Amino acid sequence: MQLSELNQRLAALGAKPQHIGRITRAWLQGKALDTGTKHQKTENFLPLTVREALPALAADLDGLARLRSEHPGADGSARLLVELADKQMVESVLLPRDGLCISSQVGCAVACVFCMTGKSGLLRQLSSAEMVAQVALGRRFRPVKKVVFMGMGEPAHNLDNVLEAIDLLGTEGGIGQRNLVFSTVGDPRVFERLPKQRVRPALALSLHTTNAELRQRLLPKAPRIDPEELVALGEAYARTIDYPIQYQWTLLKGINDSQEEMDNILRLFKGKFAVLNLIPYNSLEADDYQRPDGERIVEMVRYLHSRGVLTKVRNSAGQDVDGGCGQLRARATDLIKVRNLGR
Repeated sequence: MQLSELNQRLAALGAKPQHIGRITRAWLQGKALDTGTKHQKTENFLPLTVREALPALAADLDGLARLRSEHPGADGSARLLVELADKQMVESVLLPRDGLCISSQVGCAVACVFCMTGKSGLLRQLSSAEMVAQVALGRRFRPVKKVVFMGMGEPAHNLDNVLEAIDLLGTEGGIGQRNLVFSTVGDPRVFERLPKQRVRPALALSLHTTNAELRQRLLPKAPRIDPEELVALGEAYARTIDYPIQYQWTLLKGINDSQEEMDNILRLFKGKFAVLNLIPYNSLEADDYQRPDGERIVEMVRYLHSRGVLTKVRNSAGQDVDGGCGQLRARATDLIKVRNLGR
């Protein structure tokens, strides 16, 4: 189901725009669709034909994103394994300070070598309603005032649906546009489309290295955009919306934590409206990649920050439950396979 289909379905029942708006807002808040207001009961506002259809509609909306399992983290986060109507699974993450990370695809086609999601490839796109349904689900657990499209998938590869979801969340969903974050490895369409939107989200660009050849190896199916050009495109958007770009840098020991990389960061970021997020790799012992030692991470932050690059360390939420992007889904999928073999 797309969001436009939801509107059409309600309109066919006789709902006017104001009726559709109230029902949509109730859904987005994780409340019952027939929730009234302090001054007006639903039966005095919604047409009878709409009220009678709400139970079936609520069941369909609930089926878009159901909680399969919850994995609380010691950092205050909670990773949610979410089952879609066709039994495919994605991950959402309730973040500290009222944030929510949602998925835009089942799997991902970019195939980042350090990402579990990328190993499965792209299975299918999420509809705009399935993305918004993750927010409605998250709000049943706690307030959600910020939504980041940093879960499974590359939002630029599902651009129309992602932008439709962002538009609704930034209007009826009551989330400020700077608290909607579009995360991407970089795609020319992103820089063409985002400045033209009614709701223009903050942007997070996955950079990971200043070396074009290394970036191609780490992100083998990302668009071939040189890091310097990517930063230039990000800078133009930052100035357009008057808000800094977040550059994501997954720290991999011995690969992109060198002094040369840091010096190149200083060169690329000089005078830029930008924040650099260093994300230590969420590593397991058997992984091909490992996170740098804690001392090295501190050294990098101090070196960059003292030379004018606003640098933050962003640990992946829920690391203590081995819940890096795609890990929960991978474990659940493997368990299903084992059970099926045992039949």
